[in-house]
Amino acid sequence: MKYTTLPNTNTRVSKICLGSMTWGNQNTELEGHAQLDYAFDQGVNFIDTAELYPVPATAETSGRTSKIIGTWIKKSGKRDKVVIASKIAGSGDYTAHIRTTGFRGNSIKEAIDVELERLQTDYIDLYQLHWPERDTNRFGVRDYKFDSKWEDNFNEILHSLDREIQAGRIRNVGISNENSWGTMRYLEESKKDKLPRVSTIQNAYSMLSRTFETDLAEVSLRENVGLLAYSPMAFGVLSGKYITGKAGESTRLKLFPRFSRYSGEQSTEAAKRYLKIAEANDLSLAQMSLAFVNQQPFVTSNIIGATNLEQLKENIASIDVTLSDDVLAQINEVHQVIPNPAI
Repeated sequence: MKYTTLPNTNTRVSKICLGSMTWGNQNTELEGHAQLDYAFDQGVNFIDTAELYPVPATAETSGRTSKIIGTWIKKSGKRDKVVIASKIAGSGDYTAHIRTTGFRGNSIKEAIDVELERLQTDYIDLYQLHWPERDTNRFGVRDYKFDSKWEDNFNEILHSLDREIQAGRIRNVGISNENSWGTMRYLEESKKDKLPRVSTIQNAYSMLSRTFETDLAEVSLRENVGLLAYSPMAFGVLSGKYITGKAGESTRLKLFPRFSRYSGEQSTEAAKRYLKIAEANDLSLAQMSLAFVNQQPFVTSNIIGATNLEQLKENIASIDVTLSDDVLAQINEVHQVIPNPAI
């Protein structure tokens, strides 16, 4: 395994982070524990969860994923050997079953109260805001529409997070599904009153969605805010199983067709071209896709997920794959012709 540190901290994390959003829905507690055991044995010490997981989010399942991690922590006794990241859900109809107050008032404190109980721990290493409260481009939305109703509360949020850090309940803070303006506003506000500085940003990044490179990559490198890349396999599209017809009925896109962000015509065409590159270079499309993310200079950790151990083994093994300049050039040639089909 390869390791780095969360920016502006002394927290050492594996370059591969174990994502968990299928646990409690597509995966049982036993299967989640098996994934945690295997990943830990391979040197993965970084685990990502969220209060709304598993996905799709429902009132009945909310928090199940973190409970599975919590029972593993209690059983394994490895709390001091792993770095746990979690998230407070953003506001909106999708999360109204969790709360309707967003990040305001006592929302952050109350969310951490419950999450600590689920995780069976007294601290969270990295606490993230799952998405902005304001209505802005996220989750593949292309066209910006100004949210005139939202009132700036960046300072209030950082003060709430600071209180939790001072209480020892969280150690570092991050953002997610954020853009350059929001990231810089958090950094600007952190300079006031010695407020917590954002360490990471968790955004979608893959060969089908490289918009992070347009301006957030510069923010990341110049301001030292590391990317935690999620959906590096584009909901499994970059495994090749959908375009080759090998996807089983229990795969995510078969079970939940609403998650169509990476399934459009242009995304499918791009994935087919990437598959040809992988095959021509004796690589699996999955490992080429993950290695591409691993090699980016702005990536702190690559969040991989799997619904079975065979997928997990292949995904973690991508850390040992280094793409040549020639392969990277071929990938970029496809990107020039079909840029960011999934945004």
